Amino acid sequence: MAGSKFRPDRGLTARMVMTMFLLVLVYVAFIVGLVLAGLNIWLVIVLVAAFALFSYFSSDKIAMFSMGAKEVTPQQAPELHALVDRLCAMADMPKPRVGIADTDVPNAFATGHNEKSAVICVTTGLMRRLEGPELEAVLAHELSHVAHRDVTVMTIAGFLGIVAGFLTQAGLRFAMFAGPAGGRGNNNGPAPAVVALLVVLVSAVAWALSFLLTRALSRYRELSADRAAAYLTGRPSMLGSALSKITGDMARIPTRDLRQVEPFNAFFFAPAFAKKGFSMNQLIATHPPVEQRLAQLSDISRQLGRGA
Repeated sequence: MAGSKFRPDRGLTARMVMTMFLLVLVYVAFIVGLVLAGLNIWLVIVLVAAFALFSYFSSDKIAMFSMGAKEVTPQQAPELHALVDRLCAMADMPKPRVGIADTDVPNAFATGHNEKSAVICVTTGLMRRLEGPELEAVLAHELSHVAHRDVTVMTIAGFLGIVAGFLTQAGLRFAMFAGPAGGRGNNNGPAPAVVALLVVLVSAVAWALSFLLTRALSRYRELSADRAAAYLTGRPSMLGSALSKITGDMARIPTRDLRQVEPFNAFFFAPAFAKKGFSMNQLIATHPPVEQRLAQLSDISRQLGRGA
């Protein structure tokens, strides 16, 4: 976060380092497990490397395409760019690209593997619902993700889950449709169907571990971004107001629209759920409870008030 005036967060840095360390262990165990299950080691290395490079360098393009978002110029969205310009000047950080997703789901997200590829994207539904100071607070929250570099860590962390999920589906399909030949092995190894099921088992375990690690980091990084945005703007009440509006309006969004964006919950400012009244166990939630986020912002507001 060199050069940024966002408040440093040692807790976030420590968690990112620990998450990456544990994920490296999971990656190594994943590769070893696939080899022991019967896959060729070079096939595994090539497959993992290809997915890693593609996910890392294309994360911003994939996210924008999946959300139907488009990058906008200052001429196309002058007010939005003006807010981002002001915040970047306040934070003393490079300006990321700016995008808009045409959906009524009120939300925002940041993506990209480094500062040069970073994109801050808001939805049309968010811009319709929020006042200027509220939108500015949400943008500050997303910019802090870029400044803290946790967007990069989340991009890398999500890669293992993608590979493991792909191999789990491929292995299940092969085991189901291998046919009679799939049940017979040769003198040099186990039957292909058995290998496929072993690959599924290894992949499922790797996916579950990476899932839990990224969820734990995701919850903390949202609290960290709330704090950073509140201190940068000096108006935590605006972020709290925006959070209350967004979470309150989610219940009015059509279920079909919510289902389309649910895969991005870990990157969103606030989670979007298709089921009304849906609650997630703290172990697998992508975000901390709204009450916890509002309580933290209220504490910061009192601190700033005493310091005035």
